[in-house]
Amino acid sequence: MVSTLWLVKKRDVPYAFVGEDDVVVLIEDAVLKVPSKPNWFVCREDAEARRVKVPADRLVSYSDIAKLILEARKVVVW
Repeated sequence: MVSTLWLVKKRDVPYAFVGEDDVVVLIEDAVLKVPSKPNWFVCREDAEARRVKVPADRLVSYSDIAKLILEARKVVVW
């Protein structure tokens, strides 16, 4: 189970607050930052809209994000 799901909209990521059992999904303009940690992903639709190339194993769809929201104990939008 995901402890905290971070939906990050801004380019400044709150690294200090993200735990080992957390998942980070970069959305909106944050997709311009390439995910660098194991549990970090990019919203596929936002990356496509901004023409950002991201490795396929780092992409999640809107429906994947919805599932993560339901699975997480807590959701934070940053």
